[in-house]
Amino acid sequence: MALGSTDWLPVLEVGGEDAVGCDTHVAIRVQAQIRLIKVRLFIEPLDEWVGPDPSFTTVFEGPISLTDGRLVIGDVVGVTRFVSLIGEAGRRQIRVAVDEPGWNAAAVDISVGPQL
Repeated sequence: MALGSTDWLPVLEVGGEDAVGCDTHVAIRVQAQIRLIKVRLFIEPLDEWVGPDPSFTTVFEGPISLTDGRLVIGDVVGVTRFVSLIGEAGRRQIRVAVDEPGWNAAAVDISVGPQL
């Protein structure tokens, strides 16, 4: 699975990692073509009753640049994608957490912080 800017997705080699990122995108290792992956997106400020699952493991945390303020979430081959306007263009802190790191990940929580 990949998330990031609406710009072209660069080649990100996940290798043995659970997730890798660059300045504009993050690639996350999840179950591939086995079942649907549950993805939840949280944009700060968070609602006090609903938020990322605290039992999930963080696999990526860092800033990414969103050229038009939109975040794209989808599969790495580009067959499916979800685009969400999260604010103005610029750099944002992103935290990605999964229910089970590695090939067994079936749920992903994405937290988007305020503009940096």
